Amino acid sequence: MSTELLITTNGFIGTWAAIEYGAWLAESMRMKITLLGVTEKLNPAAIDDQHPLEDVFERAVSLFKVKGVEYSLEVQNGDAEQVIPRKAREGDYVTVVGPLGRPQIRHWLIGRSIRHFMETISRPILYVPQVCLPLNKLLLCIGGLGYEVDAENLALQIAMKSHADVTLLHIVPQVDLDYPTARVASEHWKDLIDTDTILGRNLRKALDIVKIAGLNADVQVRRGHVVEEITSELKTGNYDLLCMGSLFSGNALRQLYSPNVTAEVAESAHCPVLTARFKRS
Repeated sequence: MSTELLITTNGFIGTWAAIEYGAWLAESMRMKITLLGVTEKLNPAAIDDQHPLEDVFERAVSLFKVKGVEYSLEVQNGDAEQVIPRKAREGDYVTVVGPLGRPQIRHWLIGRSIRHFMETISRPILYVPQVCLPLNKLLLCIGGLGYEVDAENLALQIAMKSHADVTLLHIVPQVDLDYPTARVASEHWKDLIDTDTILGRNLRKALDIVKIAGLNADVQVRRGHVVEEITSELKTGNYDLLCMGSLFSGNALRQLYSPNVTAEVAESAHCPVLTARFKRS
């Protein structure tokens, strides 16, 4: 797991959840924090007013001291959507972000900031729309083909520290092409974990890994539209953290966990979302 958290804020009140959750994670995992404040364009009429970052940094430093975590502070000028990815590429970070307070019209025109971050930051991202603590239930979405190892490793380490229950979720999508892997998955989605397929074997392996770690675990398999099914499971399961894995579903079935899919889920999630891409050796 990365050894340092890059917690980010542009001074918007909605980013405080990311700071609070990041402080908890750093304390739990004994990770160092870099708090990055982004100074964006200010109204010239407000040039003499106290900058929002000042209050946020003051609160954050007090919190970090209470938690007893090591931290450093950094301020950069520019748009957060450009500054944060650039800084994230400088180290082995888990980048922690929250809502930046962008107007709705900007969401319509160019999309939400989290979508941009997931497309431009290759290392793990923790998106925190709100704090859900204590961490009792963790949902780990897996493609079932071994590509989600980065997300699984991160999730397991966090879950072990919190003694959280883990649910492994696999979505069987509707497929248009008729070939063996897709046909078996579609016909046996309810008992996919018991099949002698790559999907079945890797689901069983993932379940064993979680249980060996000493955690309570179960597997949920759903069939349908990926975003809708993940969102539905989130709502019905009352989870405290969602972890999603790779860009790839494997064997060219389709890209289930692309930045777009992950971002769509993150945009509607009620809990923090951790995403980590698969790294080819």
